[in-house]
Amino acid sequence: MDTAPSLGPQIRRRRKRMDLTLQALCDRAGLSVGYLSQVERDQATPTLATLAQIARALGVDLDFFVAARRPGDALTRDGARPRFHLAGSVLGYESLANDYPGSELSSYIIHVPPGYASERVAHAGEEVIYILDGEIDQQLGAETFRLSAGDSLHYDGAVPHGWANPGDAPARILWTGKLDVLHRPEGPASPPFAAAET
Repeated sequence: MDTAPSLGPQIRRRRKRMDLTLQALCDRAGLSVGYLSQVERDQATPTLATLAQIARALGVDLDFFVAARRPGDALTRDGARPRFHLAGSVLGYESLANDYPGSELSSYIIHVPPGYASERVAHAGEEVIYILDGEIDQQLGAETFRLSAGDSLHYDGAVPHGWANPGDAPARILWTGKLDVLHRPEGPASPPFAAAET
């Protein structure tokens, strides 16, 4: 018989990633603070219906907590990953991350057209970028770095930063980070730089 991971720590991690207090989650899920506190400490086991309420309040499907995950679920293959764009954005995205319980990293391949420039932003979290193709001018604090294919940069998101594709050819960036802004209470936010066009 398979041993399922404890629900309590999964629920607590997801709640904290979304920056929700216990009371706020209880208000969303229609549960008492005392009961949900017991669930998070594995001192009470919710029914499937109650777990569905908690999952909905946390912006995930019930499967997030109960589905058995296999190593192959985390595999994505070049050329087979779905690409997507957000309304009003010229950036293209491929998602690389596997949103399993307790995961904290997000990762995308970002397709950047020539001439694109972002605004400068600052936020909680950290980021790593690795240039797959093309060139990127990355602003970080008072400095600007010209990054070419094979170059990388790891930085604190709290340092004001922005970037641009100064060349005549598209660029591709492998972006990985742990950003609180991607796990807001209203659900996952847009991928990085989605609304940062000038």
